[in-house]
Amino acid sequence: MNTQASLVSKVLVLEESGEHLIALKAFCESAGLIGIRPQNGDDASVLSILDSNVDLGGILLSEYFGTGIQLARQIHNSRPELPIFLRRENCGDLSDIPDCDRMIFRCVYTLSDLQPLQTTLEHSLFYRVYPSQLVRGISELTRSALESTFRGCRIEQEPPYLVKDRIIYGELFTLISIDSNWCRGYMMLQTSEADIKTLITHRDGHEEGVGFRDINNLLGEATNMVWGAFKNRFATRMHHENSLMRIQVPIIINHGRNYISFGSDDPQLCFKYTLWDENNPEIGSVTIHQRFVFNLAWSPEEFDDDRTVDALVSSGELELF
Repeated sequence: MNTQASLVSKVLVLEESGEHLIALKAFCESAGLIGIRPQNGDDASVLSILDSNVDLGGILLSEYFGTGIQLARQIHNSRPELPIFLRRENCGDLSDIPDCDRMIFRCVYTLSDLQPLQTTLEHSLFYRVYPSQLVRGISELTRSALESTFRGCRIEQEPPYLVKDRIIYGELFTLISIDSNWCRGYMMLQTSEADIKTLITHRDGHEEGVGFRDINNLLGEATNMVWGAFKNRFATRMHHENSLMRIQVPIIINHGRNYISFGSDDPQLCFKYTLWDENNPEIGSVTIHQRFVFNLAWSPEEFDDDRTVDALVSSGELELF
C-alpha cells in the first residue's frame, strides 16, 4: 500500500513579536514547514528576498509587520503565485479590509485559532499525495545519473520539498516531458552555467576547450538518464490514446524575471543536489535544482509500487517464491 511521503515546504515568516514567533515556530514544526525570516523587518528587505532565487511555498504575514496590508499588495504584485496567510491580532476575518485587498490573502487566522491556517495549508500545499516509493525512487535514480555524468564528484542532497513559486534557478535549465498512465507533466533540471563550467574545467583539465555547448550537452545527458530511469521504473505503462486528443497547456518562460509557468497552480515537487569535486573542493560547488510539475494529469491512486518487481520477473532477473 502506498504511503504519503513526508514533504516539507519553506515559508517566509514576516512577524516582529518574539512571543508570536515562538508560537509560529512550534506550529511550523508540526505542520511540515521550514520557516525563514528576513534579517531586517522592513518592506525593502522582504521585496529583495522575493527578487532573489529563494523558492517558497507561501508567506506568513502579520498585519503589523512593516507596512502590513500595503506590503501584502507589493508581495502579491511581485510573486502572485505565492499564497499569503495573514495573521491578525483580534479579528479572524477581513470585514474591515477593502474589497480590492481581500483577494490577496489565502486565509486569515489568529494565534488563538490556528485551525484556519492548518486547513488552508493542507489545501494549498499538502493536498497532493506523493507516494514514498516515488519520492525515494526519484532521489535514488537522480543521484545515480549525476554520479555517472559528473564522475569524481561528491553529491549532497537536501530533503525533498514542495514550492508554489515559479522561479528559475540559474540561466541553464532542461525541460523534458513525463508521461504515463498515472501522471503527465514535466521534469526540469536548473543550474548555473558558470558553476558547471568551473567544475568540469578543473575536473578534466580543459582550460580553453569548455564551451556552452559542452555544458548544455552534459546537462542534457544527465536529464536523459534521469528521464530514462524514471520511465523504466515508474512509467512503464504509457498512454496509447491519440496524442492529438490529449490536453496541453502553454508553457510561459520569462528569462528576465527568472520565471516559468505551466498554466497550473499545483505545487512543484523539488529536489536539490549539491556537487563537490572531491579532488578540488576549493573551487566551490554546483547546485542542481530538480523540479517535477504534474500539471496535465495526476492519479497517484494508479501508481503501482510493484511494477519494478513485475518487470524484473518478466525479464527473468527475479522469480516469485
